[in-house]
Amino acid sequence: MTNPATLLQRLSQSFTTKVKSISLDWSVFVLLTAGLTLGVPLKAQADSPETAPPQLKDTLSQIDRFANSKDVEGLLGFYGANFANSDGLSRDLMGEALVQLWQRYPLLNYRTELTDWQQEGSAIVAETVTYITSNVQDASKTKFESTLRSRQRFENQKIVYSKILAERSQITSGANPPKVTVKLPEQVRIGQRFNFDAIVTEPLGDDLLLGVAIEESVSPQRYTNPTDIDLESLAAGGIFKVGRAPLLPEDRWISAILIRGDGMIMITRRLHVVE
Repeated sequence: MTNPATLLQRLSQSFTTKVKSISLDWSVFVLLTAGLTLGVPLKAQADSPETAPPQLKDTLSQIDRFANSKDVEGLLGFYGANFANSDGLSRDLMGEALVQLWQRYPLLNYRTELTDWQQEGSAIVAETVTYITSNVQDASKTKFESTLRSRQRFENQKIVYSKILAERSQITSGANPPKVTVKLPEQVRIGQRFNFDAIVTEPLGDDLLLGVAIEESVSPQRYTNPTDIDLESLAAGGIFKVGRAPLLPEDRWISAILIRGDGMIMITRRLHVVE
């Protein structure tokens, strides 16, 4: 019979590469939520997507097409030279991170929906939701699911600023990853305590469970330099953590990784810390 400590070590080693990559896997997905460019003037107040001009809808289709074909240069053509986003990304860093992501995960699929659009003076503001999925048919049985909501600002037909409003992502791997429910508020006040629960919703039987909870400040460095982590042996039931928000407003990535012998799940949520 295998010693439990030896089995835990083997499980940890077998998933080391994927676990260390979690920050890059999740955070780079947000880069494509700003993919819009406009060719016609918009109304002075927010309007529904049903009334959006055909040019705007066509542009959304173009963005999805460039993303699905992994055409970095085509995507960067939609962004101004001084583009920035709420996470501190520049246009050049965005291109670098996308190249890294698509080299490792070439079968991601993107679908973007327009939810709101309006004109602010000479600028255009649009809100979108992007769905990113992958169901790679290989030995790892890896599957991505991500939903990202963002707001873009356009000046002179170029995206000059993007803000991430919400982010919910997960990746599963293996034949039988744990089934998990996550509980986390979308927003807390500075200095406020909050609960983060990643609850396994099925019996584990005799399976051993490894896992860890990660809290990171959202920063441009994390897009290309993910944090290394150490897994821990968990009691049945999942991960239950109490955190405290920082004393300054910022966004944070809150993640959970859960691994058993025949599967793994990684889940990330974005937490907004406000005054």
